[in-house]
Amino acid sequence: MFPVCKCAEDVALSSLGRIIHDAWASTRRKLVSLGYCSRFVVSTGHPQREIDQFAKPASASGESPQWGNQTPVVLNNSGLDRNNFSAFRRKRTAAFTLVELLVVIAIIGILTGMLLPAVQQVREAARRISCANNLRQMTLATMNYESAHMAFPASWFPAGDPETGNVDGWSVQAQILPFIEQANLYSEIDFSVSYTANPPVDLGGSLQALPSARVPTFLCPSEVNDRIRMKNGQPYHYPLNYAANAGEWFVFDPTTGNTGSGAMLTNRQNGIASFSDGTSNTLFFSEVKAYTPYFRNAGISGQLTKPVTPGELVALGGEFKTNSGHTEWVDGRTHQTAFTATFTPNTEVLYTDSGTGAVYDVDWTNMQEGKSQTASTYAAVTARSWHSGGVNTGRADGSVKFFSEDVSPGIWTALATRNGGEVANE
Repeated sequence: MFPVCKCAEDVALSSLGRIIHDAWASTRRKLVSLGYCSRFVVSTGHPQREIDQFAKPASASGESPQWGNQTPVVLNNSGLDRNNFSAFRRKRTAAFTLVELLVVIAIIGILTGMLLPAVQQVREAARRISCANNLRQMTLATMNYESAHMAFPASWFPAGDPETGNVDGWSVQAQILPFIEQANLYSEIDFSVSYTANPPVDLGGSLQALPSARVPTFLCPSEVNDRIRMKNGQPYHYPLNYAANAGEWFVFDPTTGNTGSGAMLTNRQNGIASFSDGTSNTLFFSEVKAYTPYFRNAGISGQLTKPVTPGELVALGGEFKTNSGHTEWVDGRTHQTAFTATFTPNTEVLYTDSGTGAVYDVDWTNMQEGKSQTASTYAAVTARSWHSGGVNTGRADGSVKFFSEDVSPGIWTALATRNGGEVANE
């Protein structure tokens, strides 16, 4: 133990003095333990009086204790070291005040608020580029299909006899699978029967319905509903975001076999020679949104005039489906895997459900392909995307372009026809 000299005993300590004394004693021990000093001398305005002496322990030889090599510390009445303690005091006060901390937090908040929108814009730009790349792959795959088969794939390829009036048909997307590096999935398909009749396939270690396979090339990175469609608790279908060009309004007449003016035809293949407008002036694909609400099977007979406004279209009615449009990449029907140029991109076709009051942005199909032997298929299936301001498209010459939602209706219609004779002055 270090020998300790008592404090001045002639000082009468009051209760407050005792508290101050104890606090000072604690502080003194802390300073000594930190090595600031080994001896303290207090200045009281009177002759300096030694109040504590800390000597090194006596050596084994019995020599008297010796003072350490440190210079005595002189304290004034306030207890502050007049030589070295100011540095210690500065060290203790080198911190943020509450006001400074709040200012720093406010600045960080402002900078974060400025940076986040920029980061989101960069991310969206990257997603849009990835989306365009998907469309380019699909466009080139369709051209490769034409090279291999000397014709473009049908937009609805019947899996059975269409004369029965109740037959499913395979999509363009299903037919081009081998050309987008999906040959393994393609090999599992039996095109002679409906996709609902194809046996389950191994998808990631489990047997699932073939239509529930997720094909990444068919999905836009910005799609918010990139999820499997379930039925009775089981995987049923998987959605898509890139739809084939089915024309302007008229799609298919089952009684005559006539088809529309789009790049892909119902129940019929067509060659590149039919693109009299030019491949650079004709769309192959455009973006659509998954899980789009739609009307179907109104079954209106005769020739239908193309509606001019969304209100006219909604008034045609039909069987309303709240969220299953563009959810089946295998199904060649227009409301699932195609689009038409009835309205320009991202046009809102609003329908208010009288029962629930909910408002939906809808598509419309007079009759599903393969569901009637008499009623024609007319469709208003609008190109839509999650990108701000327009949609990505793929043209028949292999190029990809982003079209604004403010594009002229005349230009948009011209791009959707392969042989309309229009001049698409973009």
